[in-house]
Amino acid sequence: MIDSIFVAVGGFFGAMSRYGISLWASRRPSSFLPVGTLIVNLVGSFLLGILAGSHVGGAVSMLLGTGYMGAFTTFSTFKLESIQLGRKREWKVLIIYLLVSYIAGIMLASFGYWIGHMIQG
Repeated sequence: MIDSIFVAVGGFFGAMSRYGISLWASRRPSSFLPVGTLIVNLVGSFLLGILAGSHVGGAVSMLLGTGYMGAFTTFSTFKLESIQLGRKREWKVLIIYLLVSYIAGIMLASFGYWIGHMIQG
């Protein structure tokens, strides 16, 4: 039961953080990439890497990993935006979006994991 509360609290703050970044991104000059989703997913990859690398468990993992990062990052919006780019036949933008999201996301998660491992000692 207590784990569910940690996930819910973390999820609330993760969703609010994502919403804030989306608002900020929507006020910026238009970009050819979906910047808001890209930012949350890349930052989330890095932060989750740190969390995993530091091998925290229990309540911290439930609060920050499952709750906060689960609500902060958005796989479903990323997929929907990818489909929308494909339907608009913006192939070059779609390929750039996919490559940046996957390659940079994996690199940032790895770098975060390394940092988390160093923090843990």
